[in-house]
Amino acid sequence: QVRLVESGGGLVQAGDSLRLSCAASGHTFSNYAMGWFRQAPGKEREFVAGITSDSGNTVYANSVKGRFTISRDNGKNTVYLQMNSLKPEDTADYYCAAGIYRSPLSTSRTAFGSWGQGTQVTVSS
Repeated sequence: QVRLVESGGGLVQAGDSLRLSCAASGHTFSNYAMGWFRQAPGKEREFVAGITSDSGNTVYANSVKGRFTISRDNGKNTVYLQMNSLKPEDTADYYCAAGIYRSPLSTSRTAFGSWGQGTQVTVSS
């Protein structure tokens, strides 16, 4: 398992940008696919973006394509979510998640074995 700590959330206006970071523990970080999920009030936790262990492939939810970018630095054991052109509907708690050791990237919440505590993003009109 991997211990994850998110940071970088905050209150911004529509059109602004935020960069979320997720610091991971463990020397095997490079063997895990990573993902970002979000959960808005009264809604289920939904997939936002994912990245393979070697950064060879990324996957995005349709709602954030073209605006969000996921990346990782295996040397720093960190995954990032660059969020541009933020909209009020992006308001949610954002969670970093690690997949199963050496398993393919998945968009399913159940495929991720480790979760951070979340960081809040609020986008005003």
